[in-house]
Amino acid sequence: MVMKLAERMSRIASESAFEVLVRARGLEAAGRDVIHLEIGEPDFPTPPHIVEAGQRALADGWTKYGPPQGLPELREAIADDVSRSRGVRVGAEHVCVVPGGKPMIFFPMLALLDAGDEVIYPNPGFPTYESMIEFLGARGVPVRRFTAEALARALTDRTKLVILNSPGNPTGGVIPADDIRAMAELLRERDVVVLSDEIYSRIWFGEAPVSIASVPGMMEKTIILDGFSKTYSMTGWRLGFGVMPVWLADAVNKLMVNSNSCTASFVQRAGIAALRGPQDAVDAMVREFRRRRDAFVEALNRVPGFRCAVPEGAFYAFPNIEGTGFGSKALADALLDEAGVASLSGTAFGAGGEGYLRFSMANSFEHLMEAVRRIGEFMRLHC
Repeated sequence: MVMKLAERMSRIASESAFEVLVRARGLEAAGRDVIHLEIGEPDFPTPPHIVEAGQRALADGWTKYGPPQGLPELREAIADDVSRSRGVRVGAEHVCVVPGGKPMIFFPMLALLDAGDEVIYPNPGFPTYESMIEFLGARGVPVRRFTAEALARALTDRTKLVILNSPGNPTGGVIPADDIRAMAELLRERDVVVLSDEIYSRIWFGEAPVSIASVPGMMEKTIILDGFSKTYSMTGWRLGFGVMPVWLADAVNKLMVNSNSCTASFVQRAGIAALRGPQDAVDAMVREFRRRRDAFVEALNRVPGFRCAVPEGAFYAFPNIEGTGFGSKALADALLDEAGVASLSGTAFGAGGEGYLRFSMANSFEHLMEAVRRIGEFMRLHC
């Protein structure tokens, strides 16, 4: 007997990247060669000193429950790092440690949103934003290109939350500092909270991203979302955090207690080593992503029908493919099935992604160049 699911389950989505990965693995199992450019996961190993810290923590017995808000030493390390990197003054009491970045999207939304509240969010954007907005019965207000002018047009008296993502997924865009300051002017006196998704805060190639929390008067109404997955190539460790006003941290901690109890203690010990230890591996990773970006985007722009802006951060290319005559989903499927290149349709990131594909540059330089060669060959056969 199959029981009926609650109605709210019809409003929650899965994540297309993992669906494409399953399809690609199936092709590989059948003997096909596939280049994986679908998953947003750094292809670099977790730095050795972080792995050693995790192993040492296991051996030393850090295998029991910890405080729901996170180990005090890790929260202090996060507060120090955020204070230094964003130019704000925060303490351990403002930090909530969670298993990965996604809980820091879900928990604040659960704590803040009632049915009908409006949430302004980027579209195309990380799909969990839209999924959680709809799941909670709030009203999503999508913004295709996040500028201060676009934000001003989207704001209403019903706006409860504004989501920023810079550097952004899937576009790799960085919101200019002047726009960030102008957005702060629009929001400072409103009864609105900002969720600033800064998970790619260390991966940028030109102008350094500016956190809206660093603008005077904004830390009191901003949630900084960050974590260890992208910066330290720790995706499977599941370690993220939020920095927020204490009144909201208290609410998030209640949700943490009722869902996860705590984040794994030995993983948190590894997080301390990541923040307090050498940063050479991060710098080397960013240099390699820049090298890949320069060559990959230049090569994509030579493919018939492709137009790709140069991403300023993260590790994604988001080319416009309208000139190919294909829709986004149709082209992504064809490239996987016929060319052996796994990518994501722009529509995986919302309706605003139609006419685009997303390629993750988290693969070797050689594989990226081979992928472009295959894409170009496919287009020459089908143009």
